[in-house]
Amino acid sequence: MKTKHYNIPIFIPELACPFQCIYCNQKKITGQLKVLSPSEVKQIIDEHLKTIPYKNSIVDVAFFGGNFTGIPLREQENYLKVVQSYLSEGKIKGIRLSTRPDYINDEVLNLLKKYNVSTIELGAQSMDNNVLKISKRGHTAEDTISASEKIKKYGFSLGLQMMIGLPGDNLESSVFTAKKIVELGADNTRIYPCLVIKDTKLEEHFHQNKYTPLTLEEAVKQTKEVYSIFEKAGVTILRIGLHPSENLLSGKDLIAGPFHQSFKELVLTEIWNDILNPLLKTENKENLQISVSPSEFNYAIGYKSKNKKLLNKFYKKVVFKTDPKLEGRNFHVDYY
Repeated sequence: MKTKHYNIPIFIPELACPFQCIYCNQKKITGQLKVLSPSEVKQIIDEHLKTIPYKNSIVDVAFFGGNFTGIPLREQENYLKVVQSYLSEGKIKGIRLSTRPDYINDEVLNLLKKYNVSTIELGAQSMDNNVLKISKRGHTAEDTISASEKIKKYGFSLGLQMMIGLPGDNLESSVFTAKKIVELGADNTRIYPCLVIKDTKLEEHFHQNKYTPLTLEEAVKQTKEVYSIFEKAGVTILRIGLHPSENLLSGKDLIAGPFHQSFKELVLTEIWNDILNPLLKTENKENLQISVSPSEFNYAIGYKSKNKKLLNKFYKKVVFKTDPKLEGRNFHVDYY
């Protein structure tokens, strides 16, 4: 049986973040309005563990949503202490956290090492200094390089998150960012399209016609390009697109931008569309059967059966089936 990974998310909105990025309103994005106490963290962990099957599961506690290493060391320690008993009892395997590149130093890394943090994710967002400046990130690409090197030196797993569609960004800049993330030795990444969220500076710019977000089609295309770069380099892609909080789904906090609940499926549909495209050029008009691995079945057929419908224009009948012997995006074609 395949091992399944679970994150127990602990959101710490806006905590200790000294900058207000032009696109950011963490409370709106995460749907969480209050900072949690250590005792509340314990309660969240306990509640999640009740729903996670221990067999064939890898469980991490993940501190997301704020600038974890920017809070006082004592407060960091208090949060991390809560998790230690779960580690020693084998109920969880690791601790991961997200933070800013300019809040990484030896004192912080020594503390995180002491309390068994396994993965540090940095919000790199872009490796283009002009994009970072316009977005008011408050750090440079050089800060990300320096922090990444330190994190790797201390033996942590390194995550580097990126955004596409930021003000001043374009496909070329996003591809450059993805390649730099690979070059820095990132073990994993997350790809987020920039959205216009309510009560942000970017909302003002949007209404003033100073910023135009990517269309959904453009966002899918750009994400497909950087996804392929990470995949070829062996960088694990943990997430594509923002987590769909209730207010994002309802549209209450989303002003504009390429948000879609099935964004990952849209991207992987297009990747499979590229793979299957040569089948449209064959002169064989008979029935077509395509065998794919079980994990790729839905993506191969496509979102709302997009790829299957396209093939159906060229063949009398198109059937997709799973084959456990196939791995990745390998596939087999039979005409009958």
